[in-house]
Amino acid sequence: MSETVLMERHPGWRRLVLNRPDRLNAFDAAMQAALAAALDEAEQDRSCRAVVLAGAGRAFSAGQDLDAVRGETDLGRVLEEGWNPLIRRLARLGVPTVAAVHGIAAGAGAALALACDIVLAARSARFLMAFARIGLVPDSGASWHLPRLIGPARARAVAMLADPVTADQAASWGMIWAVVEDDALAGEAARTAERLAAGPTAALVATRTALAGGTAATLEAQLDRERDLQRAAGAHPDYGEGVAAFLEKRAPRFTARA
Repeated sequence: MSETVLMERHPGWRRLVLNRPDRLNAFDAAMQAALAAALDEAEQDRSCRAVVLAGAGRAFSAGQDLDAVRGETDLGRVLEEGWNPLIRRLARLGVPTVAAVHGIAAGAGAALALACDIVLAARSARFLMAFARIGLVPDSGASWHLPRLIGPARARAVAMLADPVTADQAASWGMIWAVVEDDALAGEAARTAERLAAGPTAALVATRTALAGGTAATLEAQLDRERDLQRAAGAHPDYGEGVAAFLEKRAPRFTARA
């Protein structure tokens, strides 16, 4: 594992820590590759049922390390080789993900957080779509997630004005799930990961798939998608365990993966 991304192993879940604190955890190509490898390792570990993504030092992530792409004229290549595979990896990961955001989450760093299933933020956190400040457009999935999370009017203002969004604003707008005090962030992220790890992993991942398609699909198409996903869920061992636990008035013991 690269030292730019650290993996902490906890029973049932893994915490991945972006670890370039001297650069506010800004990404270069090596760090992108390290995070992709860490996600692969976590997913391949059958004992891992949830992933928390966090940052070391004063920030979650400042996004792209601009020094690493200085002189690069084809930023589309930078996205296609680095950021886009990461966002796709998160969207398809076989376990639920939690972003624990503190300090600044800027540019692609903010987009990375919003690509996680559940986003928790310390009260000090700030989300900054900084692209317009340097003559760029939102990328790394930001232009897809933002209007779906906060609506097109707010998305346009957040992207065009490039003003920081406080954690409280982000929560009130529906951009993130919850705000906690700074010293409580790690503990709340751990508790959330533990709850997800105890859940029916395959059904949670299928829920992500269903919700992601729901905003753009017609009702007819979404009903068909729900049917197909529910058919697979009903054939999974977790369904039998869930029903048995309900009838026996006990907590379910989900142990299977996708």
